[in-house]
Amino acid sequence: MLAPIDRVIEVLAGVIMVLTFTNALSVSHAGKPDVRAMLIGSLGCNLAWGIIDGIMYLMNCLAARGHKLDAFRALCAANDPEAQRILKAELPEELAGEGWSVELAPIIRRLRELPEPPARPRLGLDEWLGALGVFGLVFSSTLPFLLVSNTTFALRISNLVAVGLLFLTGYLFGWHTGHNPWRWGIAMVFIGCLLTAVAFYLGG
Repeated sequence: MLAPIDRVIEVLAGVIMVLTFTNALSVSHAGKPDVRAMLIGSLGCNLAWGIIDGIMYLMNCLAARGHKLDAFRALCAANDPEAQRILKAELPEELAGEGWSVELAPIIRRLRELPEPPARPRLGLDEWLGALGVFGLVFSSTLPFLLVSNTTFALRISNLVAVGLLFLTGYLFGWHTGHNPWRWGIAMVFIGCLLTAVAFYLGG
């Protein structure tokens, strides 16, 4: 349901935010009786972030669908040279070279034969499930706080889950970009921890 690279980037941002909270909680744990209140507050923050990220995903999907509808209508209304230019702009660079002009002509004719598209872009079931998946991925590293009564132990588990998600995002990024996924997984752990340290010490 999720576009791999875009989801990897957004989940990475969510995991880094979780780590900044858990590290702050670790620091504040010593000598403060209201750690539990801070814990509930951080859970609420991460819940809100998951909802916001899911809504942003839906907005991106709606905008992408709207762009495709606009491009389709413009292609159908344009003359052949302009229609080819519009279609090339929507294709990967490897398929948009001058040598492909002959192959694009029958595609344009077939597109013009399609029924009239809907007046407005609409979200389908896949997009809603994708938003739910985004929320689940962003919020998953906070679940140990709800399942483990011991605060210190829950912090350790949550950080472990976050590091695992960092590795997973790096692995998937490497896999989908044609690079060594294991190297990218390990590199993402270091990059994520570095970005977390930067955000933490800058007050993020």
